Amino acid sequence: MAYRKTRQGFTLVELLVVIAIIGVLVGLLLPAVQAAREAARRMSCSNNFKQVGLALHNYHAAYNQLPKQCGGSYNGTGIVSSNGNHLSFLIGMLPFIEQQALWQQISNPSQQTNSDGSIATFPAMGPVPWDNNYTPWKTTVGGYRCPSDPSVPSAGEFGLTNFAACVGDAKPWTNNGGVNPDGSDADTAAANSFMRGVFNTRRVTGFRDILDGTSNTIMCAEIVTDGGMREIKAQPVMNAGAVDQNPMTPGCAGPDIIDPTRPQFYTAAATLGSDINGDWRRGRQWAMGLPFYTSVNCIKPPNKESCIGGGSDNNDGLYSAGSRHQGGCHVLMADGAVRFITESIEAGNQSGPSPGNGLPSTYGLWGALGSKNGREVESLP
Repeated sequence: MAYRKTRQGFTLVELLVVIAIIGVLVGLLLPAVQAAREAARRMSCSNNFKQVGLALHNYHAAYNQLPKQCGGSYNGTGIVSSNGNHLSFLIGMLPFIEQQALWQQISNPSQQTNSDGSIATFPAMGPVPWDNNYTPWKTTVGGYRCPSDPSVPSAGEFGLTNFAACVGDAKPWTNNGGVNPDGSDADTAAANSFMRGVFNTRRVTGFRDILDGTSNTIMCAEIVTDGGMREIKAQPVMNAGAVDQNPMTPGCAGPDIIDPTRPQFYTAAATLGSDINGDWRRGRQWAMGLPFYTSVNCIKPPNKESCIGGGSDNNDGLYSAGSRHQGGCHVLMADGAVRFITESIEAGNQSGPSPGNGLPSTYGLWGALGSKNGREVESLP
């Protein structure tokens, strides 16, 4: 009787061919998987930003104004036992993004036990935002974060944010709006000169002030939290040269600021906020209303460098929008719409002076979108 010989497995050649095919498929699929993950993160970021827009509209419906950037409390004796009007606009929005418990903790006087057993007493609306003994300031609100940004706070650090207020398309008085912490005028010319954004530092604004139309005006924009990598889109360069000392001139002076071989990074010669003070890091103090931490102006396009004209975090400056998304960042329009703005947006004359009130923006379409009352005709398609 003849028996038929049967094969018990694959030959070596067949096995190698199968492995090669699997390798090719994995190589093709991995980039697609990564792209799909980033697309999901980008959509989640857009949804978070949309919730911020809804919160701002609900806040305005309740109080007939927007939350103040650099607002809070002042007790008449300086910043001791108060926050000295340094709080960001993100604080007032807490009840409108389902963070009522955190809002109650901040808005009421409180006590907490320090690590050494001592009792610390804090006033209503909290202490200054740089007081790292106050637990709410160290709380990161998930709705204020972009999932594409990998930065996380270390133990004891302040809470992070990727969403910032737009203070317009001009540089002067971005730091304080011409208003002292006690509410008095620091510069009487400020109100009639360069207060062009939906938000003006230490000043009350509302939708009634947006004369260019809410669908044509940026209310907030994304920022990148400083991860300590010396990235130009994540941290302002400090004391950026004599040209930045002139409040009418926007430029970042000095050829040694950006590495020509790695244009996404600063050179070692550039002085950053974290070089001067370890806590001066963009996006890493969500409760702080100073523009260094939670504001943008529409001068340089997204993902470009930010520059500050002095060696302090309380100076005028160019604070650029940016994100970890490829090619641009999200912005929140004043009508609540979330739009994606590319790095290549037309940004006019980057060497031109900051426009005063009643003048068209110097910085093209990007600047026009940042101005609430410039009467420019440009709009997003």
